[in-house]
Amino acid sequence: MKILIIEDHKDLAANITDYLKKEDYVCEVAPNAQEALEKIELFEYDCILLDLMLPDGNGLEILKHIKNYTPSASVIIVSAKNSLDTKLTGLDDGADDYITKPFSLPELHSRIKAVLRRKTPETNRILSFNEITIDLESKECKINGQLLNLTKKELNLLIYFINNQNRMLSKQAIASHLWGDYTYSIDNVDFVYQHLKNLRKKILDSGGKDYLQTVYGLGYKWIDK
Repeated sequence: MKILIIEDHKDLAANITDYLKKEDYVCEVAPNAQEALEKIELFEYDCILLDLMLPDGNGLEILKHIKNYTPSASVIIVSAKNSLDTKLTGLDDGADDYITKPFSLPELHSRIKAVLRRKTPETNRILSFNEITIDLESKECKINGQLLNLTKKELNLLIYFINNQNRMLSKQAIASHLWGDYTYSIDNVDFVYQHLKNLRKKILDSGGKDYLQTVYGLGYKWIDK
């Protein structure tokens, strides 16, 4: 899961990032409205933590931008503003939850999980593709009913491919989704290949089929061959 933290308080943003990374989220930080708007237009996020009081803009205006550009992203307002009017405005404008500063990091994490659960109905907690089954809650993957031992990156890579089956995914898009937006500023993302190679081998060794198609010069596709 990829999370954008729009927060100008450096220490708070760092604390949230450190905590959520330990829970296996990919986190990006935007310290101001301008950077937040750029990231929202360029990248995709599963959940956005939105501070309302930014040095160069109003979080409620950013919320409208989020709803226009990436309506599927869940939004949790994280603010020191505690008035009922502000909370109602944020929720009525499309935020999924509102948490008031100060807050505990475990509570924030629980709220993130809650809004993501609401987005994923109970029946969709199990992601299936032919002989492959993934329990998104327990993070277990099985091939023909047998448990497959994957690293966190390999599991997230597999989920990303199955959720985007038949779509061309460039190495850059894969790197950004799994390692973060910073990968757009590095020259070489060939490290993606090794993870793909390992994932493919583990699936084949466990009796699964090879659904990964390499399209030279463009990227990769997950297809039902």
